[in-house]
Amino acid sequence: MTSAGHEVIVEDLYQRQFNPALTRAERQSYYSQDYDDSTIKKYTHQLVEAEAVVLVFPTWWFGFPAILKGWFDRVWGPGIAYDHAQDFGPIKPRLNNQKNVMAITTLGAPGWVDYAIMRRPLRRILKIAILRTCAPGCKFAMHSLYKSENLKTATVHKFTHKIVNAIGKW
Repeated sequence: MTSAGHEVIVEDLYQRQFNPALTRAERQSYYSQDYDDSTIKKYTHQLVEAEAVVLVFPTWWFGFPAILKGWFDRVWGPGIAYDHAQDFGPIKPRLNNQKNVMAITTLGAPGWVDYAIMRRPLRRILKIAILRTCAPGCKFAMHSLYKSENLKTATVHKFTHKIVNAIGKW
C-alpha cells in the first residue's frame, strides 16, 4: 500500500493496551448530543479519516476477540460512525470516506463448519450489522484461514499471496 502512495497506520490493540470496556462517560453519553470519545480520540480520528481498514484477528468461538469487539463498541460510536435517528429508527451512516474494509482471520475449525453450520457469523456481522449501517458505500472482503493450528508453509504462503493480490486491487 505504501508503494501506491498510501499512508499505512498499524494499530496493535494488545500492544497499545486498548481497554475494550466502555467507560462510564462513554455509556452515559451514548444517546446524548455529544458522545464522549475523549479517551479514544486518536482511534476515532483514524477511523473517520481512513479510506480503507484492514482488520487482522483470530476468531474465537465464531466471534471477535473481546478487545476487537470493544474497539467496535467504543470507537464506532454515535457521532463518529453513525448518528442515532430521532425516533430510535434506523441509524444514519457517517463513514462515507470508507472505500474498502478487509477482514483477515484465522479459525481452528474447518471451513465447512463456518459455512454450513455457523453460516459465517463474523462475515454477516461485519458486512450487514456494522458496515452496511455505518459505511454503506465501502467494499468488503473477508479472508479466513481455516484449521489454523496445523498449517503447512505452502498453505500460509498461498493465503498470504491471496491477500496481497486482493489489497493490490484497491
